[in-house]
This record gives sequence, C-alpha cells and structure tokens, in this order.
Amino acid sequence: MFGFNQKAFYSAEFGVSGFKAMEEFGRLNEGQKASLSALCKALIDSACALVEGIGADRLSRELLDDLALLTVGPQLRGGANVKKGAEGIVRVFEAIHLIVQHAATSSSSGKIEIENAAGRKVSIAFAPDPDIVIREEMTKGKFRNIIAVEVKGGTDFSNIHNRIGEAEKNHQKAKASGYVECWTVVNVDRIDLDMAKRESPSTNRFYRLSTLINGRSEDYEDFKDRIISLTGIRNN
Repeated sequence: MFGFNQKAFYSAEFGVSGFKAMEEFGRLNEGQKASLSALCKALIDSACALVEGIGADRLSRELLDDLALLTVGPQLRGGANVKKGAEGIVRVFEAIHLIVQHAATSSSSGKIEIENAAGRKVSIAFAPDPDIVIREEMTKGKFRNIIAVEVKGGTDFSNIHNRIGEAEKNHQKAKASGYVECWTVVNVDRIDLDMAKRESPSTNRFYRLSTLINGRSEDYEDFKDRIISLTGIRNN
C-alpha cells in the first residue's frame, strides 16, 4: 500500500525484518510483541499522510481498491514526501482530465476513458511505474502504448538529480514496453533542462508542474497540444 515491495520493506534499512515471520507464519517473539505498537503507529501515520496528500474528498471504494497504484515508490515514502508525491501525480492527472474531458466516456478518481476521432478507446490511468500511462485499445485486449508520464512532486532542488535518475530508469522500462512518448514532470522551477536531458535521455519532454497547473503558459499549450494529437481526439 505504501509503495514498498516485501523485499524493500523487510530490509535492514527499516528495522522491521523481524516482523516478516509474523506476516508469513503468524509468529511473534517477545521482542517483536513489544515493538508491535510502534510499528502499527508508524503504518497508521503513513496512511494518514497518504490520505492527506490525496485529499479525503477524493477517497472512494474504487480508489481504495487501486491505492497500491497511487503509492508509487520512493517519492511517496514518509509524511512530507507522501503529500508532495501524491499531490503532484493527482495534479498532473487533473490537468490531463481538463484537456480530454470533452471526449471522455467515463472517468473516476484513478482512470479516464475517452473515445478518439477514430472511434477507439483510449485509457488514461495511474500506474506503478511510470505514474500515469495513456494507452489506445487497437482491438479487444490489444493496446498501443502512447504516453508514459513520470511525476516528481518533490520541491527539494538538491535532490533533483536523484529524481531525474529515477525517472530515467522507469522510462527505460516504458520504452522497452513500447511507449511512444515518455514525459517527466518536475516540481522544481529552476531545473536546468540541458542537465535533465543529459541525465534522462529517455525522456522526450520535460514539464514543470507549476506551468501545467497555471494552464496559460507555452509549456502548458505544448503539453495540451501533444495530449490531443497523440490520443487522436478532436480539439474542443
């Protein structure tokens, strides 16, 4: 739920490896019993931070079912990071929704379905890595992978190199899966785009989150035009 696979969660880094036997076999020793309350509190605090980051008004049964798709790795770990990471992904999703809503046939908190000019279904959805994916259904059960979007919602400029490196790894996987375009959205306005392009050559386009939220910049118009063109919907 919080973006950790079992291997990462039970690594020495987090100090909870002793609880693996509880998960797998239902066993606890006396030392683990003494630490169980602290573990529960930490998990509850993380859940509260995640809900705060997403927004309580967005919670639904469907979203809870898909919550693992929203907890998408290191950017969603810890209180502040949960809030920034989840908020960033949701804001980009909302920006896309505004662009395509005139062509939408259905939408929920985690997925939008649209019909393009060719009459084909296009889905826009949260995903584990990358964060948002756009795919066109060519025939029943067969898809063309159009756009993969990585969202780096953190505002710490000193950590931007690590975030771009994470985006590159995920975009390499996306390229291998056949995605036509790979985009990276960052929440650091003074990013050096030349540096970013060198560190993530798999990224086709970089966007600043603030310009997508603003909705009036050249970057936003480029983002909008590419969404419309690549999904094949009519301009509103």
